[in-house]
Amino acid sequence: MVLAGGEGTRLAPLTSVRAKPAVPFGGNYRIIDFVLNNFVNSDLLQIFVLTQFKSHSLNKHMSRRWQISGLTNRFIDTIPAQMQMGKHWYQGTADAIYQNINLVEGLDPEVVCVFGGDHIYKMDIRQMIEFHRGFNHAKLTVAAIPVPLAQSDQFGVIEVDADFRMVGFQEKPAASDAKTIPGRPDFVLASMGNYVFDAKQLVESLKADAEERDSLHDFGHNIIPALFPTGDVYVYDFSSNSIRGEPEGTNGYWRDVGTIDSLYEANMDLLEIIPPIDLYNRHWPMRSYHPAVPPAKFVHNSDQRRGQAIDSIVAAGSIVSGSSVLHSILGYNTHAHSHAHIENSVLLGNTDVGRDCRIKNAIIDKNVTLAPGTIIGEDAAMDRERFHVSPNGIVVIPKGARVGFE
Repeated sequence: MVLAGGEGTRLAPLTSVRAKPAVPFGGNYRIIDFVLNNFVNSDLLQIFVLTQFKSHSLNKHMSRRWQISGLTNRFIDTIPAQMQMGKHWYQGTADAIYQNINLVEGLDPEVVCVFGGDHIYKMDIRQMIEFHRGFNHAKLTVAAIPVPLAQSDQFGVIEVDADFRMVGFQEKPAASDAKTIPGRPDFVLASMGNYVFDAKQLVESLKADAEERDSLHDFGHNIIPALFPTGDVYVYDFSSNSIRGEPEGTNGYWRDVGTIDSLYEANMDLLEIIPPIDLYNRHWPMRSYHPAVPPAKFVHNSDQRRGQAIDSIVAAGSIVSGSSVLHSILGYNTHAHSHAHIENSVLLGNTDVGRDCRIKNAIIDKNVTLAPGTIIGEDAAMDRERFHVSPNGIVVIPKGARVGFE
């Protein structure tokens, strides 16, 4: 069960027209593609994707790429909010599963994976399931990632004993109060929001929670706190997960791209010489929808103008025409005209960058047209008057904007 219905308000204006899992990422992908590739590459092919807010873009992406046909009892089904339990939207993460509990009961599985659809990472999920099954009485296994103690106030921190049994939970504690990993006093375990449940226990817990009028109907706030005191909840150390073909030292990469700055930084991670998350591993193919567009093209080569991209990713259909692209990501069908300069930026696709434009430290959404001579990212005060600017100074241009034509 993939939870893909979040509003993603902290990613506005990118989420003003789409759900967070549908936000484009890395030139070729959507955020949702990462969790779906994790399941498919792990050969787990009974997948429900639960949608809710502004789901049209996500639904279209799912129908174009993530369809399985002709395989008995294998599917990737997109499930809209259907108000099965009353005339209300999902009240929380647990309620989203509860409102679709008939899907779980109808398949009668042994275990149910409940994963978020809005994080950037690679994970062989079967390794987590095997860990879960290693405890004969385990009701639930929670995925967690070790993070430095100094960052404890940014995460929900899980307390474990020496056997990695969950014995406590702290919501964003100060470093002085955070419970560290046994034997690793400089690290804490941050919850990733990914769960493997014993199926019968999941159904029982959701039905009990639905009867609690004061519950937030949330896994983190209600379901897990009610379960771990029984001693049957374990924690899977995500950093132990290994994938064939991944560069050495990249185990445990996981990013919650819930803000403009974190989304920008995760995109920039892809541009490293040895990226912490490798899109080019042939043993772990990264599937997504690819439109029918021609290869990228770079034209003009003279001292006056030269089409070039350095330390960058340029998606198909793009034309770099006598312009320079430095440490940036260009999505599908981006056209950068002569003498334009794009630096430290992410263009989500179908963008027309006019002649002599200068773009720096920006995220530009799809279908944007920049008039010749437009300058973005060089004058902070002017940028803040015209656009959304993140706390770290990343300028965000919304979908469909026509900039500089006033």
